Amino acid sequence: MVDTLRWLALETKYLDRAEAFYEAFLDLDVRSRSESEVTFGAGETDLILRSPGPVPRGGVHTHYAFSIPADEYDSWYDDLDERFDLVEHSFGDSKSLYFYDPDGNCLELGQSAADGTGIAGLFEVVLEVEHLERAVSLYERLGFEVVDRGEDRRRVRLNADSFALELWEPQLGIADARGGLHVDMGVTVESPAAVVDEVRDDVLTIDERDGGLRLRDLDGHYLTLFPASE
Repeated sequence: MVDTLRWLALETKYLDRAEAFYEAFLDLDVRSRSESEVTFGAGETDLILRSPGPVPRGGVHTHYAFSIPADEYDSWYDDLDERFDLVEHSFGDSKSLYFYDPDGNCLELGQSAADGTGIAGLFEVVLEVEHLERAVSLYERLGFEVVDRGEDRRRVRLNADSFALELWEPQLGIADARGGLHVDMGVTVESPAAVVDEVRDDVLTIDERDGGLRLRDLDGHYLTLFPASE
């Protein structure tokens, strides 16, 4: 099974503007910076902002979700409501708020059981796909588990050990969010080589990257697999 989300990369038109947004409104710390990208820390996950350039580019109009301690939700809402047109949605006993970054990515802040203060991690990423069942079949073989299917719209939710992946056919979701295009993610799995053998005939490319194996799926999303022990 897929274990952790090591990184999520987003493409940004103006790197300095995007960096300022995530520092000012999400209070994220910079882990590294170069001329073409900035990496923030969100719990155990790197959130990478990347200027347009060579592939993998990073996702555009990507909907993704941060976890926050449940008792901080009202404080986050009050602070962000001063600057953004927030949308709120309840999932059972938990609430989430939604708003947009300068590049049109839809951010969700969701209540969680996390300790401490501030952003605790990244718990959901949404990909846009052309053929839902084809994509579900691929990501199941990559190590995700189907846990929910949409009744009112074409979407499937899959779980890894520490985060969720949603696959959407083109549509608008809560807060008019859209699934990301050409999203670039890194994850950990028990055996990358074994996983790659399962999907070798159903992906566009496979190559090595920094000790991992990088796949490009038929919808143009990049997924790099690393051994879970690393």
